[in-house]
Amino acid sequence: MLAAPDAVHTAIDYTLRQDRGRLIAALLAAIGDFELAEECLQDAIAAALVDWPRTGIPKSRRGWLLQVARRKALDRFRRAKSLTEKFAQIAVLEKAEADAPADTHDIPDHRLRLIFTCCHPALDEKTRVALTLRTLGGLTTEEIARAYLDRSATMGQRLARARSKISKAGIPFEIPDGEALEGRINSVLAVIYLIFNEGYAASSGDTPIRIDLCDEAIFLARLMVQLCPDVPEAAGLLALILLTHSRRKARYRDGVYVPLDEQDRTLWDGKRIAEGQGVLEAAMKRGQVGPYQLQAAITALHCEAANADDTDWPQIAALYRLLAQISSSDIVQLNLAVAISYSDGAKQALGLLQPMAYRLENYQPFHAARADILRRAGHVKQARDAYEQALALTPNKADRAFLQYRQSTLVDKPIDKPKKRPSYKARPKSNREV
Repeated sequence: MLAAPDAVHTAIDYTLRQDRGRLIAALLAAIGDFELAEECLQDAIAAALVDWPRTGIPKSRRGWLLQVARRKALDRFRRAKSLTEKFAQIAVLEKAEADAPADTHDIPDHRLRLIFTCCHPALDEKTRVALTLRTLGGLTTEEIARAYLDRSATMGQRLARARSKISKAGIPFEIPDGEALEGRINSVLAVIYLIFNEGYAASSGDTPIRIDLCDEAIFLARLMVQLCPDVPEAAGLLALILLTHSRRKARYRDGVYVPLDEQDRTLWDGKRIAEGQGVLEAAMKRGQVGPYQLQAAITALHCEAANADDTDWPQIAALYRLLAQISSSDIVQLNLAVAISYSDGAKQALGLLQPMAYRLENYQPFHAARADILRRAGHVKQARDAYEQALALTPNKADRAFLQYRQSTLVDKPIDKPKKRPSYKARPKSNREV
């Protein structure tokens, strides 16, 4: 059955968004060479662009791509000058091809091994994150460069050097154990969280939420909890992602971002909230509270409030203060300032923003948060200027529409006041409260 070229391109793009990481991981497990795995997948994609319009789009697209990529690797190994060194790989690939027909839906899942490879300590932190976002998250080099405020060519060179280093240094494609595992856990958790953040608030494009990246992060976070059941922060990250993702359906309406205090809370996913709360409670009972658990506790407080007015901002501010003690950063301080603006009033928070202004001058959320605090404090001219700065750093259309709307509704007077502690706080304190 013939397939239109546009349909073929759409099918390939969708498959790569959903399964690129899984395909690269499966190829790397069989081939043992990062660069070659990438090249063979590209060869398979090129073959699909030629074959699928003539033969039709296969039932299992990822199975087809994996089989063709393996065959491309076999062809390369057979043509290699040092053929004797390739016998083992050829044997593995021939067996894999014989055991896995092209229409299979069950390809090996080695994504966790892939993320540990990308997060090897031989690579610097920026490269680890960028390589994982490219390989597992499927982000383009341009998207990653934009997130890091780099040129695409510079980021492309960084990624190429990383792949080459993994191959030439013989970095093993495996999940480490013992001290090696402990030393890499935090890096892996950080990368999983970044994958989720890129999905939950896409840095570019017309789609404000990339569900494929969110699902990938949830999948990987669950695997990390299974791999590291005695690491409370792994559970804390899973809880944070589940609780945050529970609000997904309410974040945008008619193509415009909806802030937390205006969201329709009936659209929040109660099952994800309940699961996230359960995972968080179990983690915090261990008495080893870390940054992900604290962030999850903050998100849980938002989820528990029946409406925006019931939000326990004093408790949220207290949790941010604790977070600042154990993991201080400008981002944490910014979130603390936002919490204080709701618990004590917008004017009380303005002074907290100034020390970080220079360091966060290219960070869009800083300008968006500052604009909102100035808006609520009644400083119209400064708020308008801050909105302009935020808009200049906002490529996402839905977020731009929201900021433009807020800017257009500025009024010359304070519009908020400190929030009192809600009455529902009379209940006994939970394990996540301080």
